[in-house]
Amino acid sequence: MPKIKMPTKSPHIDMTPMVDLFSLLLTFFMLTSVFTPQEPAPVDTPFSVSEKPKPDANIMTVVMSSDNRVFFNVDNGQDTILHFRPKILQEMGKRYNIEFTPQELRKFEKYGSSFGVSIHDMKKFLAATDTKDREVFEKGIPHDSVDNQFGYWVLYTRQINPAVQALIKGDSNVEYPLVKKVLDVLQDYNVNRFSLVTNLEAVKVELTDAKK
Repeated sequence: MPKIKMPTKSPHIDMTPMVDLFSLLLTFFMLTSVFTPQEPAPVDTPFSVSEKPKPDANIMTVVMSSDNRVFFNVDNGQDTILHFRPKILQEMGKRYNIEFTPQELRKFEKYGSSFGVSIHDMKKFLAATDTKDREVFEKGIPHDSVDNQFGYWVLYTRQINPAVQALIKGDSNVEYPLVKKVLDVLQDYNVNRFSLVTNLEAVKVELTDAKK
């Protein structure tokens, strides 16, 4: 009696669930990713061999550009509901008798890049809708003995967020007097520990050095 051969079918894989999963993951990463804000002034940081990562939160960053302008930035901490940034701006406003509206405070909170604006121009800076319009006010934060606004930014930042850490990001061509002035201001407000933001430099290890 002859054997009955069952018809063979090529296997079929339904990729629809995989496509749905890929779309879901792509949407998740797009909504949760945070892009690094562009700095208002280009800074060519020096090289180092340190691999210590930069903290993700509770940091205030001092930026020194090659044309000797000082910029400042601070985050909202690990929990954004604390609203550190608008609180710091409010304290600066009280110091200089400037009242900021709730809309201005929210706009300042969402502005994630460093700023180099005098507190007297902050309202105009926040009202600007174009990057080129904001650049007009980016003359650097005053830091001299007559009007040391930079020192007050540091002071109120540490009062609002005692856990804040200081980072210094300076251009490799910045002049030494500016570096000394920034360090003196930080020490005047009891900031004696800080980290330098640098580019990681690859180190070539010779075979003779490895044997030693």
